[in-house]
Amino acid sequence: MKAAKLSPPKKLWKRIAYAGGVATVWGLIIGAVGIAVIAWDLPNVDEAIQATRKPVIRVLTRDGQELTRRGDRSGTMVRLQDVPMILPQAIMATEDRRFYDHFGLDVIGIARAMWVNLKAGGIRQGGSTLTQQAAKNLFLKSDRTFRRKFQEVLLALWLEAKFSKDEILTIYMNRVYFGQSVYGVDAAARHYFGVSAHNLTDYQAAMLAGMLKGPNKYNPFNNLKLAKKRTEVVLGNMVRAGYFSKADADAVVRPKVWKNPRQGKRVFNQARYYTDWVLDQVGDYVTLDQDVTVFVSLDTRMQKQAMASVKRTMVKKGSAELRNANEVALVTLAPDGAVLAMVGGRNYATSRFNRAVQAKRQPGSAFKPIVFLAGFEAGLTPDTLMIDEPVTIGNWSPQNFNKQYAGAMTLSDAMMRSVNTIAVKVSEDAGRENVRAMAKKLGISATLTEEPSLALGVSEISLLDLTAAYGAFSTGGIGLWPYAIVEIQDASGKPLYTRSGGGPGRVIPQAFAGAMNGMLSRVINDDHGTGKAARLDRPAAGKTGTSQDYRDAWFIGYTANLITGVWMGNDVGTPMKGVTGGSIPARLWKHYMMAATANRQAMALPTGQLPAAVANIEHQTPANPKVDLTKKGLKNLIDSLFGR
Repeated sequence: MKAAKLSPPKKLWKRIAYAGGVATVWGLIIGAVGIAVIAWDLPNVDEAIQATRKPVIRVLTRDGQELTRRGDRSGTMVRLQDVPMILPQAIMATEDRRFYDHFGLDVIGIARAMWVNLKAGGIRQGGSTLTQQAAKNLFLKSDRTFRRKFQEVLLALWLEAKFSKDEILTIYMNRVYFGQSVYGVDAAARHYFGVSAHNLTDYQAAMLAGMLKGPNKYNPFNNLKLAKKRTEVVLGNMVRAGYFSKADADAVVRPKVWKNPRQGKRVFNQARYYTDWVLDQVGDYVTLDQDVTVFVSLDTRMQKQAMASVKRTMVKKGSAELRNANEVALVTLAPDGAVLAMVGGRNYATSRFNRAVQAKRQPGSAFKPIVFLAGFEAGLTPDTLMIDEPVTIGNWSPQNFNKQYAGAMTLSDAMMRSVNTIAVKVSEDAGRENVRAMAKKLGISATLTEEPSLALGVSEISLLDLTAAYGAFSTGGIGLWPYAIVEIQDASGKPLYTRSGGGPGRVIPQAFAGAMNGMLSRVINDDHGTGKAARLDRPAAGKTGTSQDYRDAWFIGYTANLITGVWMGNDVGTPMKGVTGGSIPARLWKHYMMAATANRQAMALPTGQLPAAVANIEHQTPANPKVDLTKKGLKNLIDSLFGR
């Protein structure tokens, strides 16, 4: 008797079918949810397919020299039939040989890349198609995540369904990145070779295709030797892909001499702090929805001289480096406020922080001219006598730099010698509110202390603001607002903004400016002046400043046509080794100003006469002690009145 065949009960088959059906449904649900999660934040493809880029901002000097260029460089949109056939062939031979055969995903390429990477024990080869790369360039960020990769696959399938292969390749060529903010083959051809994409040679086309693997690594501006080596790899790929014969590849003309099309238009790279400052302001003047050209006030000759003087000072053996002065800033203004030169730090490559504009530090005695101007308003004059002596206001007793007192002297002498006690007396005589008001008139926007120490420059101010305040002395009382942007034009050259007028007008009487010029000229030209190291061969004036513990050292000075400020110190406020405003900063100022004024006519500083005031020693605050009637005190008084 034959054994009966065993078969599962009928109910078991139903269970298996039911379970399979349930699993299929749940699989579809989970798959749909997964796709929805991946695709929920995909961009609007209809908008993204349009060519978009960041507007280009070019910054030029008034004589047309390019300082910098920001934004994405894109050339003319090209069609596949408009470029030499070798260009798309080189791209496909190197990036995706089966481009016309796959459906957006190259299964063979993916399998090959997985095998190569598995054998190598790491990522050595990628399997992305040109369609996937086009999807990534059009729609996605470069995040290396599974989510982004799945989104790339979905978008690649969408591109293949919506566009022909020729259209996808055209999109890719016009949107792919070639390094240095350059997008698209036409922009790359113009940037690297100085020709349009229509006129590329075989070798140039192969070099562009080679750059796609690593735009910053293989571009000829960064590494010409590596770019040439990569170009030979591309030509070999074209032979293996069947686009070229070996003889054709060997016949491609290799340039013997490399010509950089930008050699004559090399960007001026010594004004990086300045151009950063300008670029931060452009959006305040025009809406940045188009390419613009910004013409600025920078004088490239003076900028080079400023950089050279700073470099000389900061690296000179035995000078700044050995005295713990690690940072520096310099700014030069024209009498109308135009910023002609700016150095924001010792080395832009290591720090982009602009110490001429962004840093606020204590100016010390460089603030005293503002105090004395308030004194002029109160009726004091350069010839007014005051006593250099111990002063106490409340619980505060300021001291002079040398911790000594010289007795009676004129305000002009006090400025020349930078006497602290007399500056405090002038401030108290004039009223601190009036000192603060004077600073505001001169364009200083910083918050100033209400304490008696206001007179000694303890409130933090930027170098640019304080230098601009001194401009009113150079102009005979006309205030100035620092500016860089002269004009902004659109791509066709049409002006979008043109500077006209500007400046606050007269901020102090000419007599005040003339009196101050006389006082500050003595700071430089008198042998006892604190700024004698800055003496020039032409009329000039200025003031030193040193904050407590040698944390900041300043020299602000000017001629009739240039106003320059110098600051030196450390970012973290650590003390320098005995650096005062009258030492290294004054010498730096002189070295630079001698070069900057070499081709400028020497001119006298504005003059003016203050109304005569009673020159006596009774201009004292109630907190000041009486006149020193000791033998030494009387001798100092007689010397001050009648000379030595």
